[in-house]
Amino acid sequence: MSTNASVSASPPALKILMLHGYTQSGPLFHAKTRALEKSLVKTFPSSTLHYPTAPIPLHPADIPGFTPSSQTPSDDTDEEASAFGWWRRKDGTPVYEGIEKGLERVASTIRAEGPFDGVIGFSQGGAMAGMVASLLEPGRRESMDALRRTSSEKFAYPSSFLDDKGGVLQRPLKFAIIYSGFAAPLELYSGFYEPKVKTPVLIVVGGVDTVVEENRTKLLIECCEGGEGRVVTHPGGHFVPSGKQWLDAVLGFVSGSVGEADGKGARKEEQRVEDMDMPY
Repeated sequence: MSTNASVSASPPALKILMLHGYTQSGPLFHAKTRALEKSLVKTFPSSTLHYPTAPIPLHPADIPGFTPSSQTPSDDTDEEASAFGWWRRKDGTPVYEGIEKGLERVASTIRAEGPFDGVIGFSQGGAMAGMVASLLEPGRRESMDALRRTSSEKFAYPSSFLDDKGGVLQRPLKFAIIYSGFAAPLELYSGFYEPKVKTPVLIVVGGVDTVVEENRTKLLIECCEGGEGRVVTHPGGHFVPSGKQWLDAVLGFVSGSVGEADGKGARKEEQRVEDMDMPY
């Protein structure tokens, strides 16, 4: 009996998928989230964080705010790309060009390095994290197929997220954490959010973020079940905060979500993000 108590008290080792933002890469995102990684591994010993790089190489003209000059290399040069995206936004439309490739890269990472317990994403990677959590939920394929029958323009459930037997690639995630994220345009991508995302999602927002418009983040919150109660706002901008109180909020959320998913409930109420003294 004491052995069982000891086992249940031991934090589980987690596998976490880390999805970088637009113009970043896996290694760069790793470098920018060292404090987060250190805190997670300290709290959940032997946990591993996995940082794939998005498949779409970006040229200078793809980067917001870019101003060309005579020294700027053209897109057809052989210079190796150092910035990547999970998709490109087609000007003036709600279309995400290349999103199928982005989802395929995530799916191949799940096959090679998963299954994963959770996903953490930043900015465009945060939007992708919400989509991945959605795709792995029970019934999502059927609901997306139903929407597709009402309009052929609706995004179809990606075949890359199916295993060899036609089932979903892996079990549902226990949690998702989205930094400076947003929801995809509902005109085409409502299947990710109808019905709402049921996976526990923590949304971390920069109070002075000028990159992601507030209405896009609010839409994401509305698309997640219980989303209004799982929002943390830090006083900074468009970045992953590394201060102790923001890391503690993430750790409390992960602890509660993993405990609930494992059938133990939130065994430490004081660690639940909903109960922490945070500026929401």
